[in-house]
Amino acid sequence: MIENKKVLAVSLSEKYLLTVKEAAAYFGIGEKRIRFLVNENPGLGLHNGDRTMIHRRKFEKYIDETSCI
Repeated sequence: MIENKKVLAVSLSEKYLLTVKEAAAYFGIGEKRIRFLVNENPGLGLHNGDRTMIHRRKFEKYIDETSCI
């Protein structure tokens, strides 16, 4: 029996949390730099097990307010 599963595609600009890989693609910043920024600024992300998730809007605000990353 084959089940028809609907896949919900959500654009990165609409997601609340991004993986490090998604954030690197969205912001144009390297994955290592994003991990460093999240470790230095814990409010920018959270850890779900071994996965680091980025708060997209908080990270956008952080980038808007800083002159050098």
